[in-house]
Amino acid sequence: MSRQARQVRQVSPGGTPPGGAGRVARDWGHALLAVLAGVAAMAVTAALGLWVAGAADLPQGAFPSVVAAVVVMAAGGSVGLAGDAGAFAGTDAELTAMPLSVTLAGALATGTVFLRPLRHHAVTGTGELLARIARTAVLWLAALAALTALARHSFTLDPGDTAGDILDFLGATPTLGFRADLGPTLLFGLLWVLGVLLAALLVSGTAALPARLLRYQEAVRPAAFAMLLLVLAYVVVGLVVGLVVAATRGHPADTFAVILLGLPNVVWLALGVGIGGAWDGRAEGPFGLPMPKVLDAVMRGSPDATVDVGSLAEQDARAWWLIPVAAVLLLAAAFVMAVRSPARTRLWQHAVHLGAAFALTMLVIIPVTHVSARYGLSMIIIGDVDAFSGQVALRPHLWTMVGLALAWGLVAGFLGGLLASRVRRRGEVQVTPGAPLQPPEDR
Repeated sequence: MSRQARQVRQVSPGGTPPGGAGRVARDWGHALLAVLAGVAAMAVTAALGLWVAGAADLPQGAFPSVVAAVVVMAAGGSVGLAGDAGAFAGTDAELTAMPLSVTLAGALATGTVFLRPLRHHAVTGTGELLARIARTAVLWLAALAALTALARHSFTLDPGDTAGDILDFLGATPTLGFRADLGPTLLFGLLWVLGVLLAALLVSGTAALPARLLRYQEAVRPAAFAMLLLVLAYVVVGLVVGLVVAATRGHPADTFAVILLGLPNVVWLALGVGIGGAWDGRAEGPFGLPMPKVLDAVMRGSPDATVDVGSLAEQDARAWWLIPVAAVLLLAAAFVMAVRSPARTRLWQHAVHLGAAFALTMLVIIPVTHVSARYGLSMIIIGDVDAFSGQVALRPHLWTMVGLALAWGLVAGFLGGLLASRVRRRGEVQVTPGAPLQPPEDR
């Protein structure tokens, strides 16, 4: 009997593991720890990012509400903006963005804790695995509901000297408020946590899976793990660059705000640009989002700017380095995938696995880099108040980038398999001259 077969976990016909009420309480405890770890990681990251950005000085004790709103947005939730300026004026506000540093912190914490009870067995029952996912999802939704109740506040705004005098004369005080929407937040929050748990199961090399899925793990898990390394490598490179910028160019608070709130937004955009992708960008008015100055300059260059490697290089020639960086990091990911794959895997299979994995990865991470923010103040007498109006928008050319990722992945997967052909991999048999052949050990 193989080692894997000896480790099969016994479950009851209904999918509930034996052990009675104590076992049920322990399973709920594991789910609660995964949720608390995720919420805590997100709240701490959001609070630090907002603090260095100066949000701790917001009036009327708004800081906890803003932190809760950022966590809700990071988990895929919906936060609506609303404004009021009295009978003689109107406001218009919109914000669609995900602070992906907060998202990534929560995903890593939740996924890591969720996988811990699954490390000790090679196989688990389908019912047991679904029950673990369901318990975590239920508690995650409860936590999101509590955050939604906290994520609401209203601010009084100062539009400037001239416009402010007119508004005071008319008795119109402009305000801007936000509140999380419970229904959309719970819906998208459920999709978020299910996606995180699925990704955790895909990238793990040790977490137990149902027996019927084991035949797919040799093709899926090495490629999924390679993609995790790729996106995290971009985050690490971005972090190093950000720390250097903070230490050498001044304004460290602005740089740390980008790192703690939107670093993946920037570096995953750099990944897309590096493989030839593009975004439609626009930035107008006094407002902006945490982003590098070169990106902001491109977006303010024209009403319908295209953010790609060429437009970025016009502002800073070092943008051309994004292409070789993408090539090197993707090739490294392909090599890791090939080394973790069985030795019998053919080169064309490496190419297909990485091509499909990279295309799916871009299909997931690129849409969440979408940004749309707008605020406008208009008055019946003088029309739009330009001093307090602006918008920021960043929309990816998604399907073009998915196609480019497929092509890059096919090439990198083939080359990575070729490089790994000289490295001993799982399933290979080492033969000593004169010694009898032995079957490979079960793994």
